[in-house]
Amino acid sequence: MSEQDLYRKKKQDPSLKLFVVLAKAQRTIADLVKDDIQRYELNPTEFGVLELLYHEGDQPLQKIGEKILLASGSITYVVDKLEKKKYLERVPCPNDRRITFASITEKGRELLNSIFPDHWKQIEKIMDGLTDEEKKEAIELLKKLGKYADNKKE
Repeated sequence: MSEQDLYRKKKQDPSLKLFVVLAKAQRTIADLVKDDIQRYELNPTEFGVLELLYHEGDQPLQKIGEKILLASGSITYVVDKLEKKKYLERVPCPNDRRITFASITEKGRELLNSIFPDHWKQIEKIMDGLTDEEKKEAIELLKKLGKYADNKKE
C-alpha cells in the first residue's frame, strides 16, 4: 500500500475524529461543571468526594480514589481540606485499625442539600444539546467504548 493510499485510508477512518471530538466535548463540559462547582468554594475533586459520601455513605479512604478517579496521594490532601472546612470527618474502623473511613458531617450534608438541586439543573442545561433519547444512546455507546478500551489495558 502506498503512503498516499495509507493517508487516504486514515483520513476515512473516523477513529481519530471521534477521539478529538470526544476529548473536546469532555473538556468543555468539565469546564462548565467546574465553573458551577467553584461558585460554592469547592473544587471538582472536593465536590466529588462529598457527593460520593452524600450518596453512598461512609467510604474507606483507600477506596475513594478509585471511585472518583483520583490518585491515592491526593485523597489525603482533599480529605484534609474538607475536614478543615468541617464537611467531613475521619472515622476509625472498629474492626481494623488499618482502615479509616471518611464520613460526611451534618454541615457537609446541609451544603450538598443546598447545592445539589441547582447543580443538577446546571448539568441538565449543559446536556440540553441532546434529546433524552440521544442521551440514552450516547450513554450506551460510551459505555461500550469504555469497556472495550478497558479490556485493551490488560
